[in-house]
Amino acid sequence: MPPQLPEHVVITLLRQCYITPRCQASRLCPQPLPDSCTRHVSTFRPCTRLRHRHAARGGTQAGNSSIHTRAGDELQSSPKTSLLELAPACVGIHQSTVAFAAQHNDRGRKVEPARIAVLGGGITGLATAHYFARENPNAKITVYENSARLGGWLKSHYMDVDGESVLFESGPRTLRPGTPPGLVTLELIQELGLQNELLITSTASEAHQNRYLYYPDRLVKMPGAGQDPFDMAWRVMTEPVFKGLIWGALTEQSRPIRPSDMDDESVGSFLARRMMSDEPGNNIVSAVLHGIYAGDINQLSVKSLMPMMWHYEAWKGSIIKAVYTRMAEKVELVSKRDLELKLEVLPMIKADLLDVMRHASVYSFKEGIGVLSAALERALKENPNVEFKMETGVTAVEHDGESDSIKISTRHEAPAKYTKAISTVPSSVLSSLTSNTLPSLARTHSVTVMVVNLYFKDPHILTERGFGYLIPRSIPFTQNPERALGVVFDSDAVKGQDTATGTKVTVMLGGHWWDAFETYPDEEEGINMARSVLHRHLKITDKPAATRVSLQRNCIPQYTVGHESRLQAAHLDLMREFKGKLAVAGNSYTGVGLNDCVRAARDVVMGMKRGTTVTGLEDAGRKDLYAQVAVPSSADVEAGIRRREGRS
Repeated sequence: MPPQLPEHVVITLLRQCYITPRCQASRLCPQPLPDSCTRHVSTFRPCTRLRHRHAARGGTQAGNSSIHTRAGDELQSSPKTSLLELAPACVGIHQSTVAFAAQHNDRGRKVEPARIAVLGGGITGLATAHYFARENPNAKITVYENSARLGGWLKSHYMDVDGESVLFESGPRTLRPGTPPGLVTLELIQELGLQNELLITSTASEAHQNRYLYYPDRLVKMPGAGQDPFDMAWRVMTEPVFKGLIWGALTEQSRPIRPSDMDDESVGSFLARRMMSDEPGNNIVSAVLHGIYAGDINQLSVKSLMPMMWHYEAWKGSIIKAVYTRMAEKVELVSKRDLELKLEVLPMIKADLLDVMRHASVYSFKEGIGVLSAALERALKENPNVEFKMETGVTAVEHDGESDSIKISTRHEAPAKYTKAISTVPSSVLSSLTSNTLPSLARTHSVTVMVVNLYFKDPHILTERGFGYLIPRSIPFTQNPERALGVVFDSDAVKGQDTATGTKVTVMLGGHWWDAFETYPDEEEGINMARSVLHRHLKITDKPAATRVSLQRNCIPQYTVGHESRLQAAHLDLMREFKGKLAVAGNSYTGVGLNDCVRAARDVVMGMKRGTTVTGLEDAGRKDLYAQVAVPSSADVEAGIRRREGRS
């Protein structure tokens, strides 16, 4: 559906980036299909039942069109296909797949269960162990964790304030349900029985409708759903933060397509090239990337961070032309990898959970986001086939040629051998553990972020209500000497976690701004810096009643220009050095968000089960193929699922 005027389509795209951050590689499953199926979605292979249904119907030929890349090379002829038609057919996909660890050899003799090592006990490692235990119950799984706790960056902490409780989050605090990775997390929540622990922030809330940028010396509300269209138009035309946006959008169609030999570029370069101005990137998108990646717009890869923008240009030669084509033809250019995942996972989620999430902007849990990792930990510890080796730092990961296995060495134990190992630790750490035999993985830089939580007793201390605000790179040093990235209004973002009735905020500092720092501020300095930001930007002078400071060292990997090429090289290195016995998953590769990490864990395990995944990086660096599909509304899809479940 086209956006309501006068909000321009480019503003819509930027707003979607702000509201629904995603970083997912969009890839093609390489398995060929029978001719009877290629008429529907080229090289799409969701499940046997779906292929048989397509063959029985004989296919449709309407709406064929071709997708092109860079210099006009044809990628794939992709007919329009209805998601509503395809989704119910994949209900039995779990039952139709083949187990990836055979229990008998070719002579019918029983063999030993697979021994799996998972390196890292963060959310990706816990989810990986969960999916292995679910899909191969006989496997013996060992999780190695260097620290004394599990959960990684998921840290929820209660503090007492005059007999009342306040929940502080040191890492992620909310999740989004609508993306393909978001559906995977919902499926996981359902499996863990956490539905009753959910706290929903609705799309009708102030937190959803009011999101701000700080520019040049005040908060400016971003255009969004539920706002008065005339007010939005006036802001876009008069606020300096939107300078260059309208003219750049109106003339974007006339810009030449990127050079045929350009395989990637920075987000800043891409926006400046398409809009003939660096102001929209520096003023708006840089703030968005501060909130998601704490990164530099002139270093981060547009192909990895904004794949749809990149492919819109390849599809129609212009972002605006692609958006108008999508609206006019009522189709969407969808990543086939995402499409396959959605068709597989969506039917698995119960209708009542989908009902709850239909109007959700974001969600969390009553006792914080750490509930998710705690539930995974609890479930895994109840499984006799899962073992945790805590405070056990891995010192080496090697391929043992004699036994064709992976050998894991630690500081205090004899080396252990495993059928397969999955590393969820940072890629640079894995590179060092393998004696630098994976040099491409050592090149992923990560930034450090200081998270400062503050609680004020005054419930009305904020002059603006909403989710919070982000700070663009164009703000002068005098306005942001602390190098803050943004401020979250926690009391508005998630309601129901605290018994205290005051105001809770989080100030995020550092990121790429602190890359040159040899030392970082201590706890007291961090609190003072955060208070200075709030004083300068929001005129808050009150002393906080409670504070918590967390320095998250190297917490967010940076997908800089050439990220996909480096992953492709890493795939070849893994195959050469480890013969398919070592795979990778986690935020160093295909997405830094919690949803992305859960999806990566599921992808690697399910890919191994199907026999399509060996290293976890098979799809990296390939030409992206997209399916042109007719997308029904979410309500239509959910109605179809309810019909499947026999509900009215």
